[in-house]
Amino acid sequence: QVQLVESGGGLVQPGGSLRLSCAASGRTFLEYVVYWFIQPPGKEREFVSSIGRSGSILYADSVKGRFTISRDNAENTVYLQMNSLKPEDTAVYYCAAGQTYTRSAYDMDYWGKGTLVTVSS
Repeated sequence: QVQLVESGGGLVQPGGSLRLSCAASGRTFLEYVVYWFIQPPGKEREFVSSIGRSGSILYADSVKGRFTISRDNAENTVYLQMNSLKPEDTAVYYCAAGQTYTRSAYDMDYWGKGTLVTVSS
């Protein structure tokens, strides 16, 4: 089992920044690709970014150039630095872990409970 706990969400003005953290415990963290998904109100979960076991990184087109994902394997933590935030980034942000490279929420093995990010003036 892998337990994932997100933190760092909150209210931020448009153009502002937040850093989300995903702390993992349980089975070997290094075995998993770690993902961030968002779930806007009334919509399904959407892929945001992923970081692989060897550090390979993918981003959704909507966040390229604004968000940066990183992982600290010694601390079993993955970060999502979010800059130039827009109102449309408002969503619950979920951390997830899986063993395949995919953009589908249905392929994840483990999920955190999510952290709410609200971008509003």
